[in-house]
Formats: sequence, structure tokens, C-alpha cells
Amino acid sequence: MLVIAYYWPPSGGSGVQRWVKFCKYLPAEGWTPVVFAPENADYPSLDPTIGADLPQDLELIRGAIWEPYAAYRKLTGAKSTEVTEISSGKKNFKQKLSLWIRANLFVPDPRVGWVRPSVKKLKNYLREHPVDVIVTTGPPHSVHLIGRKLHKALGIPWVPDFRDPWSRMYYLKYLPMTPATWRLLRRQEQAVLDECSTVLACTPLVQEEFRAQTRTPVACITNGYDEEDFAGPAPEPDGLFNLTHTGLFAADGNPVALWQVLGKMAAEDPAFRQALRIRLAGKVDREVLQSMEDNGLKDNIIALGYCSHPRAVREQRAASVLLLPLRNDPQYRPILPGKLFEYLAARRPVLGIGQTDGAMARVIGEAHAGVTLDWADASALEAFLLEAWKQHCSGGVPATAGTIGPYSRRATAHALAQLLETLTK
Repeated sequence: MLVIAYYWPPSGGSGVQRWVKFCKYLPAEGWTPVVFAPENADYPSLDPTIGADLPQDLELIRGAIWEPYAAYRKLTGAKSTEVTEISSGKKNFKQKLSLWIRANLFVPDPRVGWVRPSVKKLKNYLREHPVDVIVTTGPPHSVHLIGRKLHKALGIPWVPDFRDPWSRMYYLKYLPMTPATWRLLRRQEQAVLDECSTVLACTPLVQEEFRAQTRTPVACITNGYDEEDFAGPAPEPDGLFNLTHTGLFAADGNPVALWQVLGKMAAEDPAFRQALRIRLAGKVDREVLQSMEDNGLKDNIIALGYCSHPRAVREQRAASVLLLPLRNDPQYRPILPGKLFEYLAARRPVLGIGQTDGAMARVIGEAHAGVTLDWADASALEAFLLEAWKQHCSGGVPATAGTIGPYSRRATAHALAQLLETLTK
């Protein structure tokens, strides 16, 4: 099978882990992946530890890509290529201009320039090295255009894997797309859904949305956790009440009510203030940190910055409570953050903040792994934290014990192998 992925080691972040883990476990299921990835990509973060999971004999093909983000940073003075640049916040003229260019000249996304040279390179490769299935994994969803062209030219079964929605992705509303651009993007999406062999969604709610949009079969295989990453004893408790968040902490997911509750509890209980640590392993937007400081929590913050994946896992396993606030946007309801499944494997209670009827709430509830509360539900947040603090003072917050086996990377690789076999019979 040929896997076409933009995010690949040495890229860090959650987007790369899904297919790194599939490639780790698929050979045991009888499938040999060949991966095509960029050779000079402009990744927002790097993590040299991610590639350690890959089979030593994995065949990796690299293709040159032109990235427009260097020009974007030069024009705007921005330091990041993260999606957090696309928001409803105020922007100067250069930022507005660059967003208009990004929205209307790079459709569906700024990596669309990788499509044509990749198709040319892979056509030649596949004629000499045939495969049974092609898989494209997005975002960026422009990789699906590569798969579509190869499928049409060579007739090889093709599965587009959606780690996130496409036209329903929450941040697209902030892009100044013209009506013509919107129509083009929707046509691209519909063509991919209609012309592929099977659609693969990452969450059940995204699966439902795609099923309503196309007659093509739509399967769902979620992200997961690797049991080997969580082998061995958990870190010894340090006696502190650690509220831990790993990964990107964006401003549009800032749980203001949570910081207000924690500030109130710290002001009323000196022992709580002394024991409380808010551990942040990953990039944190300044607005989030400012909100904590505004509520008197500056001395309780441990900002670790970007961490390697093994370090992030250690932080998860050492937590008293794991924090998982979603972006405060109705369109985020069907999304399952990749870190959720590692939170489950860490066996520490999860405090989810987001839509209480969303995909994350469903998984947390079914796994008996914690709670999901609304962003503004201060009373419920306080009740949960007071109970966790009481447990901490009485010997420690107990581990969770729900069923999570179906989310192991071995289990998800087995499910994927079964799906692929149906396409090649």
C-alpha cells in the first residue's frame, strides 16, 4: 500500500502520529506500507523521537514541495504557521492581505502546489512498483487531490483518510473566501468523496456527516494510543495537585470559567494554592496564560513549552487531572482530539470542556474516564475540582478503569487491515 502524507517525521504534533502508528503495526496484519512525504516541508514543530516507532525497513519516498509560509512570515512578521493565525481577532492590513491570498489563491490549502509534481513522480513510481491500495491522509486536504488523480489514471483502489473535516472545518469561516472559491473547495471535496473507493473518517460524527453527503461507503477508525508508550510503572506522585494539559493550547479554547474557579479556590484555601500546579506541555497562546494570571494563578503555572512525545506521555501519567478544553466553536462538536486517547491510556481522570453532546463527551463517558462540562458551567467545574482535591488530600486521585482496548493502536491497525482487505478481494 502507498500512504501519501504531508506530516511525517521529523514533524512533531498529533497529526503525524496516526500513520506512524499504523505503519508500525500494519506489517503484523500482512500489509507493507510505502510512504510518500515531502522532503523539505515547513513544519511548525519538530520531534526527532516520533520516527523511532517506524519499522527500520520502511520504504520512504520524498518529493520536493514549495511552501508559501516563508513568504507569509516575511510579509506579516508572524513567527508561526499554526492555524491559530486564522481567527476572528483583529488583523492589520498585511495580515488581511495574506489571508485573502491564502484563502483564494491556494485552494484547498497552501500545500496545493505539491499536487502536480507529486502526481508526476508517483505515476512513474507506481508503474514500476504497483501497490494494492493508495491512502491519502489529510489535512492538508490537498493530498487527497493527489490520490484522486492517481486513482483516475491508474485505477488503483484509493482511500482518503480524514483526520479532520474538510469544508466543515471550524476555522474556514474566518478565511475571506469569495463565493467562487467556496464553490471550488466544495467541488473538490465532493469529487474526492464520490470518486474514491471508501472514505475513512476519524470520528463517528464526521462519519455521519460524510454519509449524508455521498453514496460512497464511509468507514470510521478513530485515533488511539500505543500500549508500548505506556509500558512500565507510572511516575511516582510528587505530592502536588497537578492539572496537566499536553499539546497546543489555543486562545479559542481558553476555558476562562476554569481559571476563575481555580483562582477562587486558591484564594479561599492556602493549602490548595500551595499544592496547585497547572502544567502546560506544549505551545500555549499568550491569551490563555494571561487569563490564568488575571485570576491570580501566575505562580501556579509550569509552562514547559513544546515537549517530545515521550515527555508528554510522562506528564500525562503523572497528572492528578488531565485538562482537555476544546475550541469553543459549534463546528468542533464532531472532532476528537488525538491526545484524548493517550489521556485514556494514562488512566488519569479527564476534565473535558466543550460540547456535552459532542464526540469527545461520548468517548469520555463510554470509557468512564472523567467528565465533559460546558465552558461556562462554573458550578460543575468547581464541584469536580473540589472532589478531585478531596481525593488528592485523602491519598490521591484514583486511576480510571474503563474499557479502552478498542482504541489501542494494535486494534485500530487490525480494523484498518480488515477495511483494506475488502477493497482488494
